[in-house]
Amino acid sequence: MKQPFLFNRRQWLQRTSCGFGALALGDILQAATNPLASRIPGMAAKAKRVIFLFMAGGPSQMDLFDPKPYITSRHGQTVNSPLRPEVTQVGTEKYLALGEMAPVRPRGQSGMWVSDLMPHLASVADDICLLRGVSADNPQHAGATLQFHTGTFAEVRPSMGAWVSYGLGTENQDLPSFVSIQPGGVREYGSAFLPAIHQGTALSVPLSDKISPIENLRNASPNEEVQRQRIELVQEMNRRMVGELNGDAGMEGMIQNLELAFRMQTTTPEIVDIAKETEATRRLYGVDGKETDKNARACLLARKLSEAGVRFVQVTMGGWDHHGDIRGNLPKLCARTDQPVAALLKDLKSRGLLEDTLVLWSGEFGRTPWSQDLSGTAPIDKHGREHQPESFCSWVAGGGFKGGFTHGETDEMGYRVVSGKVHIHDLHATILHQLGMDHTKLTWRHLGRDFRLTDVYGEVVKEILA
Repeated sequence: MKQPFLFNRRQWLQRTSCGFGALALGDILQAATNPLASRIPGMAAKAKRVIFLFMAGGPSQMDLFDPKPYITSRHGQTVNSPLRPEVTQVGTEKYLALGEMAPVRPRGQSGMWVSDLMPHLASVADDICLLRGVSADNPQHAGATLQFHTGTFAEVRPSMGAWVSYGLGTENQDLPSFVSIQPGGVREYGSAFLPAIHQGTALSVPLSDKISPIENLRNASPNEEVQRQRIELVQEMNRRMVGELNGDAGMEGMIQNLELAFRMQTTTPEIVDIAKETEATRRLYGVDGKETDKNARACLLARKLSEAGVRFVQVTMGGWDHHGDIRGNLPKLCARTDQPVAALLKDLKSRGLLEDTLVLWSGEFGRTPWSQDLSGTAPIDKHGREHQPESFCSWVAGGGFKGGFTHGETDEMGYRVVSGKVHIHDLHATILHQLGMDHTKLTWRHLGRDFRLTDVYGEVVKEILA
């Protein structure tokens, strides 16, 4: 049986060559004592860091990236259900075809299909790799969201960011390796059975330049020396307790987190302060814009943290669950997110960071090509769409992925993937591959077996790699 890929002190000696290249003695010693030490992956890495833009709720792929002429031509008419007879979807009894909410047109030199609802993203279409055959296994928000973040929809497992932190550490020892901006549930950024130091640091998005996005970041002590003395007192008591307990993973994690928190108090306030960004940069993202301000600040903060050395930054933008009146609600969500997201790509590219920064955009699943009417009496233009994990769209940019490339195709209804299918496990495997890690060897021994992000599945999707 393969040995797990380990970096915590007590299990360090069990480590074998798990697909990671030999480290210099100094690096080995540092990694053995510091779980966030920056590590060199065993394979050639095209990306050094990840920004994961999670569109919580399930964006409608047909309305944004994958138009279906057949469905549009039958708008308001009954279509044959492709579902198994025993599958019931509430509010879709009539299976009325629902055409796209706005024109979806070819963009850029690549001719990638992007909706008029996303004019800013359309302007950078040649920088993104569009996946039109992504699939998941759970039709409910909670399960599908967990699968996208952790690889499973039932058990408590480490999140993708925690696995990346565990595998690569941080590029800046004064910052956490994993940050989650305006997060959802804790399991979406948790570390589960991995050491607690790999759990994501949760950040809010203040709607004022005067408020810090990190709680309790300001040093309450008169000066740094007094704060250091206070920390040392607490740490000494913690270390004494660890000794009395003959080792305790929770307390060890607390000791590491307190040290990191102390370092963050001196370095992070400057990094998370977007007030010092140029006016041109703030306008690019849409800071202070009526619709865009919150997401603009979140995306700008993601760039600043990534640039400063945070290995994995996760940004959650909710509100995409359109079971009703998608025609009225989808444009509003696009207006709030389109400019900040496109600005992030433009900003990273202008700074020379997009090449080795992997940007992922996705929801937990997509939405059906037929309409949903929960009331049973609403006119077709007030209908929404039901959940669809069988096929949906995600996109990636930078990090060694093909720009201006579309991969995958669905049937004429936009329901089943007919070519280029990418399961969540495949997507996770490919992301780890671009970071220089073999997804089958990035493991942790738990409950008697080796666990990994991709469980026992996943293949690297080589067709989308540059």
